[in-house]
Amino acid sequence: MSDTDRRLPFDRPRPLDPPPAYAELRRSEPVARVTAPDGRRAWLVTSYEAVAAALADPRLGMTPSGAAEPGNDTLFQDGDAHTRLRRLVAKAFTPRSVAAVRPRIEELAAAHVDAFADAGPPADLVAGLASPLSLAVIGELIGVEIGERERFSALAEAAGSVDFFSLDDEEQAAAAMKAWDDLTGYASGLVAAKREDLGDDLLSALISVRDADDGRLSGEELTAMATTLVAAGYQTTRNAISVGVIQLLTEGRLAGLADAGAEEVAAVVEEILRLEAGVIAEPFPRWAHTDLELDGVAIAAGDAVLVRLEAANRDPAHFSDPDRFLPERRSASPHLSFGRGPHHCLGAAPARIELGAALASLARRLPGLRLGAAVEELVWVRGQTDGGPATVPVTW
Repeated sequence: MSDTDRRLPFDRPRPLDPPPAYAELRRSEPVARVTAPDGRRAWLVTSYEAVAAALADPRLGMTPSGAAEPGNDTLFQDGDAHTRLRRLVAKAFTPRSVAAVRPRIEELAAAHVDAFADAGPPADLVAGLASPLSLAVIGELIGVEIGERERFSALAEAAGSVDFFSLDDEEQAAAAMKAWDDLTGYASGLVAAKREDLGDDLLSALISVRDADDGRLSGEELTAMATTLVAAGYQTTRNAISVGVIQLLTEGRLAGLADAGAEEVAAVVEEILRLEAGVIAEPFPRWAHTDLELDGVAIAAGDAVLVRLEAANRDPAHFSDPDRFLPERRSASPHLSFGRGPHHCLGAAPARIELGAALASLARRLPGLRLGAAVEELVWVRGQTDGGPATVPVTW
């Protein structure tokens, strides 16, 4: 593959499979020069070892070196500010707190599957189940009132559709600013209300966090965290459920989960996550804060680096028969779907619970579920970081 052929996005002949170019580059040039969709040059990383190294390397930041914006109160920053914020936020994502929300997530999944089934076929899996369930779970986690769910959904959808790699375009930048301003305004009001009346939700836990060394989250940081949780937790999980069901239906494995134990469901979830990384989401671009070497390739300060989880998770050096759906596989290497290093996804555990609960509930209530259209006929919405099917017609 010549440099002139390396313009993203690469062709994807089948929606659930990675572009064939990833495998070619992983074999011949796992850190390769490419042209991003907006025309800028970047490094594309495709091997498991190089992707894992890039994600864990503190010299590769979330923002270009020297471009950090004053007042950035999100986790999408680097250095000491990120370390402090993540340490505080992590206190609300303890194993005990995650275990505490499992019953409610499972209850919501069962209720939404029941409503989906009762509405009858034919149906759209995205609009009828994946979206409302994801919305209900994230709304429950941060304490959104039932009457606010419709507005909450519209704000989350708008913010989640922003393409962060193409904000040089004035129109896109203005749309992104409005989407995030609207969602931030909503989150700010939610934080203020929670301060007056703490509950058992995640946002209340974040408000209550204290640390002897790092103090507590400021109002601005709480607002930023609520905004991020909404945007990430809603759209990404919706896509994960949609694609996970598609994968199980194409493999003929959904009905088998009806009587599966917790370990079997967990294994299926992990294999879905391994295979759907990149189909539904890729990490934000990283930026070299200094000259460095990655897998023997010299990266200059200021260069953009794009890691591809979908390529790494199918690296035959780490996963035997990597393109097959094998929940029973045993690999010494964990998949990288939730990232690695300082920006590893804090919401990984709740996301696993929600995906497993949705699949198990569907298998029990609708074991005869089947796709109403070929996978190749589905319309997909893909951005630089998120993607998923616009609709998934199903019947039973």
